Amino acid sequence: MIILNRILSIVFVIVCVFLSGVVLMQEGKDQGLGAIGGIADSYWGKIRGRSVEGTLEKLTAVAAVLFLALAFALNLIK
Repeated sequence: MIILNRILSIVFVIVCVFLSGVVLMQEGKDQGLGAIGGIADSYWGKIRGRSVEGTLEKLTAVAAVLFLALAFALNLIK
């Protein structure tokens, strides 16, 4: 149990650092093409999932789920 706890703790710290970095790399919701509206908004909304910002959002969601799962597992092991 001690070895499993240490391994999960190390992975937990790595996920925490990764999650912090991914969140800090994202742009705010008010940035971007704020002055251009209408058609540009719908165009960027359609391709957002394939952009760097879309990838960062997906990585944030995956890291958040890992964070919660590891926190729950570490709490159960303790």
